[in-house]
Amino acid sequence: MRAILVDDELANLENLRHLLEKYCAEVKIVACASDIAVAKSLMELHQPDLLFLDIQLGKNSGFDLLNEIREKTFEVIFVTAYDNYGIQAIKFAALDYLLKPVSADELKAAVQKALHKLRHKQQNEQLSFLLQQLNLGEKSAPKIALPQQNEIRYVVVNDIVRCEAANTYTFFFLSNGDKILVSKSLKEYADLLKPHGFLRAHQSHLVNPAYVKSWLKEDGGILLMKNEEKIPVSKPNRESIKSALGK
Repeated sequence: MRAILVDDELANLENLRHLLEKYCAEVKIVACASDIAVAKSLMELHQPDLLFLDIQLGKNSGFDLLNEIREKTFEVIFVTAYDNYGIQAIKFAALDYLLKPVSADELKAAVQKALHKLRHKQQNEQLSFLLQQLNLGEKSAPKIALPQQNEIRYVVVNDIVRCEAANTYTFFFLSNGDKILVSKSLKEYADLLKPHGFLRAHQSHLVNPAYVKSWLKEDGGILLMKNEEKIPVSKPNRESIKSALGK
């Protein structure tokens, strides 16, 4: 894979170059850049397979660079020192990111994932989806990307009825009756969907309050969904759930 590195700090560029050369033999670094203008020119010149992109580039951001590139046939691995800057939107789009200082193990895993993706598609739909969500505003992203084995489902958040843990996996139950299995934990999605009003009723259950029909007093508290499903509410969560539902 031919890669370009973009970071406005020389030390970070050198450190990332060193790690890639030492641990990721499948990556060939063709160029480095420290600002958007140079990066755009290098992207047009080299047409890389992979872009390592710092999120914050002086007064600009890596997203500004991506918005200027029309054909996004490359994969992007975001690199940032800020765990809250744009990360919510990146997670919604199911893209990879690395926190500085970069870990060799996390770098190798991200590169392998990018290599797998490049072997299976030409146009990076996930990246386009991310930019669309950012243009709408990070806190108001109406869709979430749910990666599956053979496809990525883009689901309207308001269409999610509930989520249920299955060991390290998560089932998504949609309003149209679809059931989607995703290989990520419920905790990660609970954090992502909390700003959209989703409630953690139980260690294994996350619900969209828009689909809650009533509160049943049986067994200390159960949520009856509009589709007549019953969702248990754990004792520690009962008061917060009742408060959120106006009970």
